[in-house]
Amino acid sequence: MQSLTIGRELKSLRQSRGLTLDELAALTGVSKPMLGQIERGQSSPTINTLWKIATGLKAPLSSLLREREGGFVTVIPSDLIMEESGSMRAYTLFPFDPIRSFEAFVIEFEAGCIHQSDAHAENVEETVFVISGKLDITANGHTETLSDGQAARFRADVPHVYGNPYSELCRIYNTIFY
Repeated sequence: MQSLTIGRELKSLRQSRGLTLDELAALTGVSKPMLGQIERGQSSPTINTLWKIATGLKAPLSSLLREREGGFVTVIPSDLIMEESGSMRAYTLFPFDPIRSFEAFVIEFEAGCIHQSDAHAENVEETVFVISGKLDITANGHTETLSDGQAARFRADVPHVYGNPYSELCRIYNTIFY
């Protein structure tokens, strides 16, 4: 079950840094009771909550999502993260690798989805490649519209917005470089 995996990874990460739940709550802005529920696998956090935790810990999002077993990582529909009332779905392609310092996702934005992402850690950069559809990306007050086969790279250490105000589903590859 995904919530148990996230909980185990969160608890392991918190303990490896010598943090209490109170200290983690102060770093992330996520309440202590919610963090405890996540660690126990009693709550399935939204992607916004996971981003707050990862940003507060200055850790990649996928560090909360990785499986401990070695070898292959297989992505199946049950491994997805949903947000925005199901109008955004993110699938981990490559979990964070500390040697390569990146993680990669396939993300789907339903028509009308607007997703606001908090700033990531300093000097983090994202690339987006549109597989299908159109997507507006806003960062640092600048908006780019990408369509099938187009890509963009931008600094993600500032708040940024992904928007699909168009009439069809948009699918992207998203890579985050740390």
